[in-house]
Amino acid sequence: MNIVKRISTGIILLLLALGLCAPVLAQQASKELSSESVIETIKKRQAIKIGLSIFKPWSMRDKNGDLIGFELDVGTKLAEDMGVEAEFIPTAWDGIIPALVSGKFDAIISGMTTTPQRNLTINFTDPYAYSGLTILANTKMTADLEAIEDYNSEEVTFAARRGATPAALIPQMFPKAKLLLFDEDGASTQEVLNGKAHATMASEPTPSSEARRYPDVLNVPFNTAFSATGEAFGIRKGDPDAINFFNNWINMHTKNGWLKERHDYWFRGDEWSSMVPDE
Repeated sequence: MNIVKRISTGIILLLLALGLCAPVLAQQASKELSSESVIETIKKRQAIKIGLSIFKPWSMRDKNGDLIGFELDVGTKLAEDMGVEAEFIPTAWDGIIPALVSGKFDAIISGMTTTPQRNLTINFTDPYAYSGLTILANTKMTADLEAIEDYNSEEVTFAARRGATPAALIPQMFPKAKLLLFDEDGASTQEVLNGKAHATMASEPTPSSEARRYPDVLNVPFNTAFSATGEAFGIRKGDPDAINFFNNWINMHTKNGWLKERHDYWFRGDEWSSMVPDE
């Protein structure tokens, strides 16, 4: 009986020890994950590096060559709330995800739509903005195209920015149409303006503002937004601490109306148009 009691007592003590150690081990693991987060890197550096691509009015150059736009407001406010400086790094759109993965910057804040394909490589926060795509067409070239289905023709040519959401959506919606790809979004609009493409697709306010700018040449033929999905911050995988922080920041400024107010300023109005050079 003494042997049995000693064995039983030993088992109980072992179980108690394991039970006491589990919280300690969990706490240590949590500290290790936190210390490896990009949030800690940002705090030590006293600056957050933000990757973005030039895309009006998300981000653009003003007449002095300085960056302005919705993303600049978002990134600046984010840095301010973190107590650090904001460093913006303009990057070509088709290379922005590889640049994030390689560590060139801490996050992508550039109107990036969440897609399963992108999510295989990077993680996304909750959406901080929502927008859809509209068609911008050459009025003369599309005079006989009355329905959306009419654009799905071998006789129709679209233009889009390489690697952007329209470049993926156009072949899905209009598989028979031709598609010309360019590195800059402005080049797509220029092709339509010059009559070398029937139409392009872009997020508002670009199509509507371009139609107002060239009313005799361009128009938005359909009052319909396609692929209305959310835009989110992009961050490297394996960083739950960063996801938690950025999501809380987005949710707070969604609820207090700050994100909507800044989004409305850049996307619903044109007060800022005098700040940027004419194209």
